[in-house]
Amino acid sequence: MKKNVLVCMAILLIASCCACEKKDGGKSMTDKNETIIGMSEEDKGKFATGISVDENAASPSGEKSVSSDGIEEQCPAEISATRSDVKYGEFTHGTYYSKTCGMERGYSILLPADYSADKKYPVLYLLHGIFGDEYSFSGDASNKIKEIVGNMAADGLIEETIVVCPNMFAATDPNQKPGFDAEACLPYDNFINDLVNDLMPYIKSEYSVRVGREDTYLAGFSMGGRETIFITLKRPELFGYVCAISAAPGVVATKDMFMSHPGQMTESEMRFADDAVVPNVFMLCCGSKDSVVGTYPKSYHELLTTNGTDHIWYEIQGADHDNNAIKSGIYNLFKKISEDKAQK
Repeated sequence: MKKNVLVCMAILLIASCCACEKKDGGKSMTDKNETIIGMSEEDKGKFATGISVDENAASPSGEKSVSSDGIEEQCPAEISATRSDVKYGEFTHGTYYSKTCGMERGYSILLPADYSADKKYPVLYLLHGIFGDEYSFSGDASNKIKEIVGNMAADGLIEETIVVCPNMFAATDPNQKPGFDAEACLPYDNFINDLVNDLMPYIKSEYSVRVGREDTYLAGFSMGGRETIFITLKRPELFGYVCAISAAPGVVATKDMFMSHPGQMTESEMRFADDAVVPNVFMLCCGSKDSVVGTYPKSYHELLTTNGTDHIWYEIQGADHDNNAIKSGIYNLFKKISEDKAQK
């Protein structure tokens, strides 16, 4: 009980720092940094892959809701359940050399249970949140990644798919650590170079993945959602299907209670180039009660709309910065992939 209280206090601190734009006040920056440093790895994981929610508890909204875009706010229970009639793949770990970072870097990979080098598979690159690494998703069973992918493939809704979970903190200094300040966030912004120039070519050379944007997907949560938006706008020709879940602030300049975000681009630049080959599906979503990133995801939606950038936006009613949001985003991404490919 005491541990849960400490976790909630830490989350409320970050919520007050990240969810709205206010002048810095209250605790000093030193006090805030000491709070972050004192957080356990388990507590930091709440920001990397979401606040865990009891899978047996009722979903945040009682009734099934399907939008005009075919979006279902809640991932259906039968899709995220562990089923006796389905064989699931297991996460394994590997390393590759990153010229971008100048060092060996790790990744976790989920291969289909019956993976065969004689068959080609689509691939999803799935990006964790701040303080995370390549083990964040593979080490958090509450996100139900392998169940969602395995069940949807077993039900014939999608093709068997490879999921790659990289370490998104692409630092060039092995001693640099993640943190809540602008300098500590730079390695996340550098990940676009590591992904495109090092990780993706390595995965294509070592695993039986299909080449081409139609079978290359990108998704991310929190800080991973922020980088998903940035990467998609910068290199839209690489990915056919994209989902940014509960995206953190910093794509454009802003100041919250914890830090100033210089921004990766200006508000007017938050759009695809006029001649760009754009994703078939570019989706953004967030819990309606997100206590960590607040309304930042919605502000990205509004900027994209203002700039005439085609995308899908929806909120998961009652969800926090939690695995309900993650499961919803991953499920709806694959659902849109299935619907889109069925029409071709």
